[in-house]
Amino acid sequence: MTRILISHILLLSCFLLSCNQKFAGPLHVSSSNPRYFTNRSQKAIYLTGSHTWNNLVHFDYQHDCPDLDYDNYLLFLKSHHHNFIRLWTWELLNWDNDGVDTKDPQKFSVYPHPWKRTGPGLANDDRPKFDLNQFDPVYFTRLESRVKAAAAAGIYISVMLFEGYGTQFTNQGYQNHPFYPANNINNLPLDSSQETRLKIHQLLYPEILTIQETYVKHTLEALNKYDNVLYEISNENHPASTAWQYHMIEYIKKIEKSLPKQHPVGMTFQFKGGSNETLFSSPADWISPNEEGGYKTKPPVAQGRKVIINDTDHLWGIGGTEDWVWQSFFQGMNVIYMDPYQMAVYRGEYDQAVGETVRTAMGYTLMISDRIGLKDFHPAPDLCSTKYCLANPAQAYLLYFNEDQAATLDLSDADEQSMFTVSAFHVGKGRFEKISLVHGGTKISLSLPGTDYLPILYLSQR
Repeated sequence: MTRILISHILLLSCFLLSCNQKFAGPLHVSSSNPRYFTNRSQKAIYLTGSHTWNNLVHFDYQHDCPDLDYDNYLLFLKSHHHNFIRLWTWELLNWDNDGVDTKDPQKFSVYPHPWKRTGPGLANDDRPKFDLNQFDPVYFTRLESRVKAAAAAGIYISVMLFEGYGTQFTNQGYQNHPFYPANNINNLPLDSSQETRLKIHQLLYPEILTIQETYVKHTLEALNKYDNVLYEISNENHPASTAWQYHMIEYIKKIEKSLPKQHPVGMTFQFKGGSNETLFSSPADWISPNEEGGYKTKPPVAQGRKVIINDTDHLWGIGGTEDWVWQSFFQGMNVIYMDPYQMAVYRGEYDQAVGETVRTAMGYTLMISDRIGLKDFHPAPDLCSTKYCLANPAQAYLLYFNEDQAATLDLSDADEQSMFTVSAFHVGKGRFEKISLVHGGTKISLSLPGTDYLPILYLSQR
């Protein structure tokens, strides 16, 4: 099937006309359809968007990199009709992409960090050592301002609290961590051996856990008033961090019980060797799985055990396809994209055209979810020959055609006297258009009206 690209102008106009997000309280898991979040509106809130590594902290190469223009980044998200990002923290003093990006390896300085750099003495990046008992207001002002700006733009933010990939896998990652003995004045019970890098994110040292909990509590208190906030414990930490991550999830929930608002907490893929069952068994509200079980190649049906945010970061690193976006959406998942935005941090091979099809498809999934409402819809692959159907039984159906030109849909659960309007989504007009009427009570044959339409059809009872 021919894939359709449209201009940013069209998507932005659709956003401004119909989807300027209003927050009705913080998110919580929907009790009626736990594949999705909801809020006081009781509507299903579907999340999708493009996140990038430097959308919170600054990555600077030889003091020559401008800071991310965050306002333009938000406009970029809105122009693609996105409503969600992961806001990336970075624990290390540097990001060394040698061995990660083969095209143009560079070493970026990373700042600010949550703690003040007071000295005495210099850390391994030749700047003052950290005092891990003092917070740096520059970091928290920056954090809150970005959450606030996203809220004004109608965008949900998952605040990443810790980051585990860099400590494990980047060049001298542990030596560039604030907890490394040479980088702080706090005399932590850590040695300088490489094996110690993993122990930072485990329940082994009460002194370290206290520092981490104090930082998390300070973050929760600073951001509690914002309705657009979610939390993520750590990006791609190692499997042995499970008990520590579970503890942190419970800790957040405990602290927020005493605060005016409670926000969702997520746990994402553990690299390397993590199991998706560890995520499903966690106390987290939402998860992002690895490719185990088909989340990359043939996404499975979301059963509602957790809100699933299917993230290309944990499946490809850099990758994803338009078809994968639609398949994930029709299986009851939320979909997000690891975006090499402006190629500011990632310097490897990247197909801009493919990336744009992914962004555009995600924007359409949000537009469709806004139009039909997902609260009463669940994946029903057995009803449709293409195996991709969201159904509100006997009331409404949404079909994805994948590469098929025609499809059959089983309307046997609807009364044979009932009548359904069949609509297709016109790309140029940004809306559903009626194309036919059909009766319920039987199996029907359907086909798309042409290349000006998305590869979906919507049936709603008259």
